[in-house]
Amino acid sequence: MRVHVTDLKPGDILQADTFSAHGLHVLQKNTKLGPEEISKLLKHHVEFVEVELPIEVQPSKKEESLSKVKPHLAQAIDGFENIYLEALSTGKVNDTVVEDIMHPLVDQLVEQKDIVSLLLVLEQDDDYTYHHSMQVGMLSYYIATWLGYSKKESYLAGKAGYLHDIGKCRIPSDILNKPGKLTPEEFEIVKLHTTYGYEIIRDSSLDEVSALVALQHHERDDGTGYPLRVNKHNVHPFSQITAVADVFSAMTTHRVYQSKQALLTVLKEIYDLSFGKLNPKPTQALIRHMTPNFIGKNVVLSNGKSGKIIMNNNIDFFRPLVQIDDIFIDLSIESHLSIERILV
Repeated sequence: MRVHVTDLKPGDILQADTFSAHGLHVLQKNTKLGPEEISKLLKHHVEFVEVELPIEVQPSKKEESLSKVKPHLAQAIDGFENIYLEALSTGKVNDTVVEDIMHPLVDQLVEQKDIVSLLLVLEQDDDYTYHHSMQVGMLSYYIATWLGYSKKESYLAGKAGYLHDIGKCRIPSDILNKPGKLTPEEFEIVKLHTTYGYEIIRDSSLDEVSALVALQHHERDDGTGYPLRVNKHNVHPFSQITAVADVFSAMTTHRVYQSKQALLTVLKEIYDLSFGKLNPKPTQALIRHMTPNFIGKNVVLSNGKSGKIIMNNNIDFFRPLVQIDDIFIDLSIESHLSIERILV
């Protein structure tokens, strides 16, 4: 299939040797293209190449896969509402209900490779706490998988992430949903959700890891977190994973007191936090596995123009190369421009 270079995606395979207009051999037949190879073609002003598209990147397959997982994500949101209300009334969580939600969800997540598309199709019309808990559970599962944990361990990490905010059921709703900035006294009350979550999960006879994650997910590597102000040497690895997922989800989701931020902007801020606050291992795993998924996504820039991300930038992963019609914009150079919105 003859494809313009700007329409190439990582994973495309060359069907023939590729030469520049001056006859210089650029890439050989059967080369599997990645960001570096696509960049090389652009640098040599190659316009068209012959490629064989892998089955897994066919749009119809991706759309079918996304539509298949969406009901399970919706069930996880609705299910957390029931779990939350039960914890509020009884002080306990029903482990069987949690398992019935998590197992089919994880079975579907295994098939999802493009995490960016998965996040983009999620519409948050639900209560922030319920939606956030589902997303943190999902991201915690993925991060654990990317870090090399076993399927069983990754499932436990996802489950712990799903339940991390259960203690918020004991926080007065007028404080939890306050649209403005919290007073110091109100923030001290909100911070208690970590201890409450630990108590609820422990009293429910769930696994100790989930209880620890509920307690520790606001601790920071440098010891400036809460509630115990312990450093990275005293925090469970799954708590560090959930901390990354928690911050990422909070910054990319609409809340009563802040607007949603673009995914790439948040990844850059997450990266900055990995120097002393968030643990670098899960942070780097999230960034490393998400950034390739941005290639091919349609975007709206800060100047109102629409384009497509065609290549990650080796100088700055968070400011990629964007094509608008026949113009290529390197956001690492055009510092006055930024990505306002990424589209499905």
